[in-house]
Amino acid sequence: MTATFAFVLILVFLALLFDYINGFHDAANSIATVVSTRVLSPGMAVVWAAFFNFIAFAVFGTRVAKAIGDGVRMDLIAPDLRLYVLLCALLGAILWNLITWYLGLPTSSSHALLGGYAGAAIAAYGCYHNLLKTEIWFRTLKFIVLSPLIGMVLGFVLMTAVYWIFRNTAPSRVDKVFRKGQLISAAAFSLGHGGNDAQKTMGIITAVLTAGNVWGLQYDPNTKALPGIPISVVLAAHAAIALGTLSGGWRIVHTMGSKITKLKPVGGFCAESAAALTLAYVTLTGTPVSTTHTITGAIVGVGATRRLSAVKWGVAGRIVWAWILTIPAAGLIAALSFALVRLILHLQG
Repeated sequence: MTATFAFVLILVFLALLFDYINGFHDAANSIATVVSTRVLSPGMAVVWAAFFNFIAFAVFGTRVAKAIGDGVRMDLIAPDLRLYVLLCALLGAILWNLITWYLGLPTSSSHALLGGYAGAAIAAYGCYHNLLKTEIWFRTLKFIVLSPLIGMVLGFVLMTAVYWIFRNTAPSRVDKVFRKGQLISAAAFSLGHGGNDAQKTMGIITAVLTAGNVWGLQYDPNTKALPGIPISVVLAAHAAIALGTLSGGWRIVHTMGSKITKLKPVGGFCAESAAALTLAYVTLTGTPVSTTHTITGAIVGVGATRRLSAVKWGVAGRIVWAWILTIPAAGLIAALSFALVRLILHLQG
């Protein structure tokens, strides 16, 4: 086994570890509403969510994976530094995820990975000019704003429609109907979560395999784009995120499920359905978004149908600040990690 191949294996392990952490970090997004409405126990909820996280590979393609992998012009980075860039990108994302998990903040694993990738690459290249693919970054940054707004609007519209359709129905009957319905909406959201989030790790792993010239993978000589995502990478990424979801993210469950607004089964159904529709759209169009942004926006939209004061805007605002900080914070950690790596390489040389 060569040193390069061993390094590749370590990076693949770290990428899958990030995917696993993503799963338990974002497990709250998948299960918070169905747990807070007491439709499922926390244990059953994570099994339900993990199953649909995994089978998402059969529903969605790999457009998001390609967007992540192609977000940085790795061909501009010196070949001997590419694997170190990817190492530091993962370290930046993992460390920021762990910090926000410890603090109980449902921040974005997706944007942490993007921030870490960009930060490490900029540190290696020396500037950002021509290094970051603007169309991918513009679309991603645009949906930092749009995804929670779309989720919020859809949540508000769905909840308003349900109120009108069931206006003459007894509350106990409505509760019974939507307890069953929430099993479907929770499954749909978990499907979207797995479909979008697992692909981000696929993109990084494929970039690692390409940088290490494993399996003969190479960047397209004309477009400089990543090659196709190997099926083994697809399955491994979905398995890792599903296992992470099984382990749960109990600190964040409380924030997502009860601190933003109190939900009943009908509200949980509308929030999850709104988020699932948003995720399906962005995943099929190849846009890496935050499942956290999406479900939080949907929960806020549902809560606002009762009255604006039903939403605890202070908690929502604290979460927004975590979103704003994620890309620069993960990027800074990754850049500092790369500076440390470069110093070690210099001392060894």
